[in-house]
Amino acid sequence: MARKGILTSALTPATPDGGGERAERPKLMPRGAVGALQSSLTKLQENAVQDIDAGLIDDAGYEDRLGVDQASQAQLIESIKTYGQQVPVLLRPHATTAGRYEIVYGRRRLMALRALGLPVKAMVRHLDDHALVLAQGQENTARQDLSFIEKASFAAQLQAAGYDRQTIAAALSVDMPMISRMLKVGTSFTIEFLRQIGSAPSVGRERWLKLAGLLRTVPDKTERLGRLFLKDSFAALPSDDRFEMVLASLEGKEVTPERPPAPPKPVKRQLASRTGKPLADLKSGPRSVTLTIPSRGADGFDTWFETHAEALLQDLHDRWKKQAAED
Repeated sequence: MARKGILTSALTPATPDGGGERAERPKLMPRGAVGALQSSLTKLQENAVQDIDAGLIDDAGYEDRLGVDQASQAQLIESIKTYGQQVPVLLRPHATTAGRYEIVYGRRRLMALRALGLPVKAMVRHLDDHALVLAQGQENTARQDLSFIEKASFAAQLQAAGYDRQTIAAALSVDMPMISRMLKVGTSFTIEFLRQIGSAPSVGRERWLKLAGLLRTVPDKTERLGRLFLKDSFAALPSDDRFEMVLASLEGKEVTPERPPAPPKPVKRQLASRTGKPLADLKSGPRSVTLTIPSRGADGFDTWFETHAEALLQDLHDRWKKQAAED
């Protein structure tokens, strides 16, 4: 409302002065130019990244993740803690509460920033429900980590909300035959049931259809799955293994989930200069060694290292080969 006042104040005729003569009326801006200016200001505001208190952001849209992998979430938290939030989330003004917002996409980043107690870098756009669905769905398409069942469940939720198949296909950037295949699977399971299993990233359409068939034909499925879901050892399994356990249970096989061995914790140490100033963090795990140079406080060393990294690594590799030969 304040923006409208600024734009229209120059168009209001001046009031007569004390002498009874009307002050000179300002020259009016063409109506089309006013509309263009308002549109430009709105676009600038929507594209600008703002810092927003995480406590002012509520959920919106449809559930597109069947649980969050704790290991990957911990990595995201560590990354934001070290480098800051690099990619803004997308919000819209809350539909009914002034001063609050609803998240369109970027839920994992929001969770990480809440855990760190940091404000959220966000773009705010005025989206109706239809535009929100398209934005959320197309963001999903750009992500490679969503599984088949997560996309199929998302499509089923949109259909249940009354969206036609053409809109669902546009949201997920797939063709109509693929939407039909997704909906055949997604509508076979409740969201509560899918949360028990999770994303099951390695499980494809055919095995989900097999599970759906068993759910329709096994008479005591509720009792079997109820016992399975209550076991702590079941919840501790990776999502793919939980799917296999559910499938085996409905096939009548006796299953006893075992808690997977805890992966070895990565070893992390700080590298410092000769004067004791922290320079980088070195983290070694079973699959890789990672060197992290935080930009904050690096005084340009991070940029210099990036420029000379190949030569430095080659020099270290040559020294290692020479030492290995001598040993």
